[in-house]
Amino acid sequence: MENFEQRWIDVEFMLRDRFDKLPDMEGTLFLIGVNELGKLPRKKFSKEQKQDLMHVAVCTLLSQLGYYELMGRDDDGWPHFREIEQVPVTGLVEQECMLKECVIRYFEANP
Repeated sequence: MENFEQRWIDVEFMLRDRFDKLPDMEGTLFLIGVNELGKLPRKKFSKEQKQDLMHVAVCTLLSQLGYYELMGRDDDGWPHFREIEQVPVTGLVEQECMLKECVIRYFEANP
């Protein structure tokens, strides 16, 4: 557990250093989604696009654990996934820990 906590703190420090503030989990998912999209829009993302970006991030993160698979990108460059295995139903604390572990792995692989 100590290793997990230290690795999470390291990710938080890295995010704070890059963005001058620490994003919450939704903000972190948004950043991962934008990174996975690979391009910034000419104008601001709509509310629906922001939700889509967070969904892309969750699918990307859970693909590390074998729950989703990248199927490809559409004509606009948006990634699309297919569910391989249903994510187990757990409590909020367990879900948050699983997501944090995936975020840690993501930023360790994409510094």
